[in-house]
Amino acid sequence: MHSVQDIRDQLRALGANAQHEQRVLRLWAQAKPQDSGRRPLESFMPIAVREALPALSQTLAGLATLREQHPGQDGSARLLVGLQDGQTVESVLLPRDGLCVSSQVGCAVGCVFCMTGREGLIRQVGSAEIVAQVALARTLRPVKKVVFMGMGEPSHNLDAVMQAIDLLGTVGNIGHKNLVFSTVGDARVFERLPQGQVKPALALSLHSTRADLRAQLLPRAPRFDPQDLVEAGEAYARATGYPIQYQWTLIEGVNDSAEEIEGIVHLLKGKYALMNMIPYNAVPDLPFARPTWEKAAAIARTLHQRGVLTKLRQSAGQDVDGGWGRLRARDVLQRDQRVHIHRRINAPAA
Repeated sequence: MHSVQDIRDQLRALGANAQHEQRVLRLWAQAKPQDSGRRPLESFMPIAVREALPALSQTLAGLATLREQHPGQDGSARLLVGLQDGQTVESVLLPRDGLCVSSQVGCAVGCVFCMTGREGLIRQVGSAEIVAQVALARTLRPVKKVVFMGMGEPSHNLDAVMQAIDLLGTVGNIGHKNLVFSTVGDARVFERLPQGQVKPALALSLHSTRADLRAQLLPRAPRFDPQDLVEAGEAYARATGYPIQYQWTLIEGVNDSAEEIEGIVHLLKGKYALMNMIPYNAVPDLPFARPTWEKAAAIARTLHQRGVLTKLRQSAGQDVDGGWGRLRARDVLQRDQRVHIHRRINAPAA
């Protein structure tokens, strides 16, 4: 049961109508017990559905389970989340009631500065598993904003992500502008998002204004010229009334030059946009460095002075050794070591 539609189908097979479905999904997505409504279940819920609810609740709770929690000094917490098949993804509880969720196990884009991209795509995360990350997080603290900026590229799992956004933006009680779809840029995103019942805010991973450098940093991303990407984003921003959030991972000696600053001003000045500049979170074994905070602040200040609304942000949980993919990578390594030890112990004597 990986999709929201699977849950609906099971409920319908038991005799539930649309209102029954919505009630079950609402209480699940909001991390509330199924018997916590104002009216007693006996007064309106079919008996077959009532009898199935305990087992169904247990199944839904098992879609995403907490394996590890690593609190950060900034009020965030990185979570290693276990899925039913033994795979793991990462979520991050953000300050001010936010949550960052994963849409894939691994990622196919292969951003050269990201640990997640090193292992490639393992599998898609179902829409129910995405919502389950939110339900799990809500057992720990309130969640009023959900950003799809975790492991994976949401546009590569578009049907599941859109189904999760639709549920979270309705019975999940998340404001539409507080659902943030983050992507490297894919033509399908600009076609599908405006058609949805729930239209999320959009974040575009830019990282460079040079098409050649962007292709090096994001080797398997669609070949969107930065100018075309910004134009597509601007059209979506004007249509929805939400400014586009441009993501820029600032890497020492790579995309922090005066040329890039000029390129950002050329692309974004006068646009309905916000530049989120995040100094690179260094990953062992990768040949990239984090610029000093002073240098990053100077770049952000220059952009702001030249007409580009810019926020300099820390990666959540900077003090936690668990940048995107690192909690999972460490977990996979430990599991592999346990399997190796088990095989050695149980190997037949020579």
